[in-house]
Amino acid sequence: MPIRLSLVEDDHLIREAFTDLLNNTEDFLVVSSYSNCEEYLRNLTTDRPDVVLMDLELPRMGGVEGIERTKKLRPQTQLIVVTVYENDELVFKALCAGAGGYLTKNMPPSRLIEAIREIRQGGAPMSTNIARMVVASFQKNHHSPLTARETEVLERIAQGKSYTTIADELFVDKETIRTHIKNIYWKLEVHSKAEAIEKARKERLI
Repeated sequence: MPIRLSLVEDDHLIREAFTDLLNNTEDFLVVSSYSNCEEYLRNLTTDRPDVVLMDLELPRMGGVEGIERTKKLRPQTQLIVVTVYENDELVFKALCAGAGGYLTKNMPPSRLIEAIREIRQGGAPMSTNIARMVVASFQKNHHSPLTARETEVLERIAQGKSYTTIADELFVDKETIRTHIKNIYWKLEVHSKAEAIEKARKERLI
């Protein structure tokens, strides 16, 4: 029996490329592909996919909610996130919602094929940088005084990114980033970026 696959991806070029790749792979069958979660969920019980490749940034209903609803409607269906997003908040939301794997779109095609076989064999396929992020989260001090968003901001500052870049990556304005920085300084009782980074690393907050 072939592995039945559904795709949820709003970029039609990526959707077509994935469909061609997977339909030309032995033991794979793409039974459906959709540009939005609503249509995909309406047909879920008819399509009966074994594995779903789910984008996160979709029109109307987002991928995280799509994953949650899939697991309620058809718990046996396995989901792999395939997205451009690597921020830790989204990664953990998707995994907590029920995703069994998380890949970034810059992977080679062979990795996608491996990942589908891997999840069917009980694995949890992840891009290397995502796996590193998951491991790092377990090594962090979970009694941190910082919120998840403040931690994200401080991690990006530690990477040498500018306020403007951080604001763009987190989809907020620069003033919001400045507010987070003030709160970080206050909570860590420091007065500079260098002090904040040093203290956060010493206490395993980042």
